[in-house]
Amino acid sequence: MSRIGKKPITIPAGAKAAVQANKISVEGPKGKLELGIPFGIEVKQNGQDLIVTRRSDLKQDRTNHGTIRSRIVGMLQGVTTGHKKDLEIQGLGFRAQVQGAKVVFNLGFSHPVEFEIPKDVKVSVPTQTSIILEGADKVRVGQIAATIRALKKVEPYKGKGIRYVGQVVRRKQGKSVTK
Repeated sequence: MSRIGKKPITIPAGAKAAVQANKISVEGPKGKLELGIPFGIEVKQNGQDLIVTRRSDLKQDRTNHGTIRSRIVGMLQGVTTGHKKDLEIQGLGFRAQVQGAKVVFNLGFSHPVEFEIPKDVKVSVPTQTSIILEGADKVRVGQIAATIRALKKVEPYKGKGIRYVGQVVRRKQGKSVTK
């Protein structure tokens, strides 16, 4: 039995969960989310608790058991408190600014890079070198953060690029001249 999957999930105050045959929907003050439940996994509501079980000991069912439970916990946390990712930009002249429904990045290219802000994620730029992403869906916020990071990956020689706050970048030694 999965150690993570067998723990019951307590629905926090202010959130509602509804279990249908093959999906679960969660609603709270920050929004509404749905998750499809794969065949072989069952979710049952028992008062203020959700219990995730599997129908068999097939490898795929064992794999999905803990994963679905963790996704449901993330959904409940997202609709009550939300999820947040902080990014920082390092490099001389590198900056970002919000213009309407777009974030415009100056990342050392010959042109500014425009990134369309999705409707379900809130993007704010408090300073020119920091970006804050907030939303209810943990997977969506993480994917948008990864997409923004991919615009200018951190290079290992000078450490310039877009990174998560607190991310450690291993620096390489530059070319050395020998005589």
